[in-house]
Amino acid sequence: MRDFAVEIAHTFTNGFPEKTLADAFSAVTEADGLIVVTPVFSASYSGLFKSFFDALSVTDENALAGKPMLIGATGGTARHSLVLDHALRPLFSYLKAVVVPTGVYAASEDWGAEGLNARVARAAGELASLMGRPATLSKPSRQSLEPVPFDQLLTELGQAPSHPEGHRGRRDR
Repeated sequence: MRDFAVEIAHTFTNGFPEKTLADAFSAVTEADGLIVVTPVFSASYSGLFKSFFDALSVTDENALAGKPMLIGATGGTARHSLVLDHALRPLFSYLKAVVVPTGVYAASEDWGAEGLNARVARAAGELASLMGRPATLSKPSRQSLEPVPFDQLLTELGQAPSHPEGHRGRRDR
């Protein structure tokens, strides 16, 4: 998201996204479903994360209408886990997205701990179901509690992740 900061600001002032931001908006609107994840900042989503979706709605107020969506957030402690239901879910409901029932919150202590993979699998299955895909996930072959990248879990579901070109793996900061 940080790469789009200036373009997002320009979109607010002139109403038109520049090419790279327009391409990112197209990737979002053309996707069969979305997985949106933000770091928690002051008990809510980051400002840049929110600005991206505000700018998207400035250009097309129905861009997310009916779009299946999985929400997630990361934070330093479990105290911020309510961000899913008190910030993200209302935001995307307002934008007319269809948010799956299970959100995924991961605090620092969750990485590699028991339970995170099960939450991810459940939420991914719900998203796959909304997208009209089989909601089964094969069991990992390894027995370790090593974190599994979300992209890999989606691949196991038969759903390859969609990344705007040149923006794979970047995080909102």
